[in-house]
Amino acid sequence: MKEKLEKYLKENYVKEDKPFLFGNVVRAKNRYLDEEADIECSSINSIDSFIDNNFDDNSFRNLLFKYIDDRNLKDSDVYNKVNLDRRLFSKIRCNDNYKPSKDTVILLSLSLELSIDELDKLLNSANYSLSNNSISDLIIKFCFLNNIYSINTINEYLYSHKCKTLN
Repeated sequence: MKEKLEKYLKENYVKEDKPFLFGNVVRAKNRYLDEEADIECSSINSIDSFIDNNFDDNSFRNLLFKYIDDRNLKDSDVYNKVNLDRRLFSKIRCNDNYKPSKDTVILLSLSLELSIDELDKLLNSANYSLSNNSISDLIIKFCFLNNIYSINTINEYLYSHKCKTLN
């Protein structure tokens, strides 16, 4: 599996992933389709209509508890599996405006054994994402793509690449 991880890192690590502007067209990489696209700036006529068409009111808290309910899990099953503090989990449960750390979102995703798409949605709902210019993010992405949900295994991969471990 370590060789597979090394190959994945070599193929996917991007030092810089910034859109660039050419005239009134933005050339940007679509994270979901992994392809580039031209976006005409003038095609967005109204900021209000853009917001109306794109606003996602799924909060982190709502999405997390939807995933927990979908899997018929108890809260204690989720936070105990990844050694999250019960009080931290209670803050998430009780406060819709609570903003967890990126590591907390990843740990909860591991506990729930989310798919890579579900992980992306949960991270996005908390205003985070996994980047292709971060070795640790690529390792996390690799693990979710390969259904590796063991914190010990993931921490071993992170540590072997001199990255900050989870927990």
